[in-house]
Amino acid sequence: MTRNTSLHCFLLLAFACFPTAWTLNIVIPGGSGKLGTLVASKLSPSHDVTILTRNAFLASAPSRVTEVFGYVGESFLRKHPNVSLRDWDGGDLLDIVGCDWMGWQEDTLKKADVVVNLVGGYTEQRTMATERIVRESLTANPTALQISVTPREEDLPVISPGMPTMKKKRLKDCEDMVEANCQNSVCLRLECNNLEKSCEEIIKSIESISS
Repeated sequence: MTRNTSLHCFLLLAFACFPTAWTLNIVIPGGSGKLGTLVASKLSPSHDVTILTRNAFLASAPSRVTEVFGYVGESFLRKHPNVSLRDWDGGDLLDIVGCDWMGWQEDTLKKADVVVNLVGGYTEQRTMATERIVRESLTANPTALQISVTPREEDLPVISPGMPTMKKKRLKDCEDMVEANCQNSVCLRLECNNLEKSCEEIIKSIESISS
């Protein structure tokens, strides 16, 4: 075997063992809002991204038909073929909206490398959604990196006036739930009025899994 042949064989083996593109399965509950779609659009196209939404049909429509649910849009999904939508129950089994929510755990969490919790709001719904994500992740895939995204406390009076003590406690309870139960977790406190910076922080946490 010549030297050039040996080198060629080595390079083939190296590329087979170490792909040039690191592919991650990323699940984003509550990712149909502005921050979620920005993160999905900025991630490498080599990653598979699944956005969990309470109504995938409306979220993927050609144009927005309601303000009640998040919206991704048909054109966004065409532009980003690595991004898909999946119905889920949102943590509240008594208020299910989507038509095809059953089995979302097996379809998404079981193969997830990263779960980015972007479920918004400051009601009990947030707590139920976080509990649902944590509980189902522990069953389906306990080693996935769980990223909990929470606004800074100083931003709360601006984005959600009223009952600050209760809301701060609820946010902290959700973070504590993730940290206490998940093997791999990151809790981010981000500036609500700076989507680009928040997106950068989330992507940095996602990509830390491959470093």
